[in-house]
Amino acid sequence: MKREFDFSPSFLKKAGKLLAKNPQLDPLLENCLHKLSQNPFDPLLRTHPLSGKMKGKYACSLTYELRIVFKVSDDIVHLLDIGSHDEVY
Repeated sequence: MKREFDFSPSFLKKAGKLLAKNPQLDPLLENCLHKLSQNPFDPLLRTHPLSGKMKGKYACSLTYELRIVFKVSDDIVHLLDIGSHDEVY
């Protein structure tokens, strides 16, 4: 089942800045988003639930350092944040 995306303004702004500084991440982000649309819990994404004030949200790995924070509702993946571990948690 393919899911739709809902991009938060914050996610779009941070992703734009990140890709402007690191254009080599573009194919990685594209691949990650494709996997998220197919199955947000694909083991290759290393998706894990968050706790504390971020309970109900999930994070997946874009690279060793970069994470994407999202939540899932019905057929929609809500992309909330992108950045380093320290930036998004």
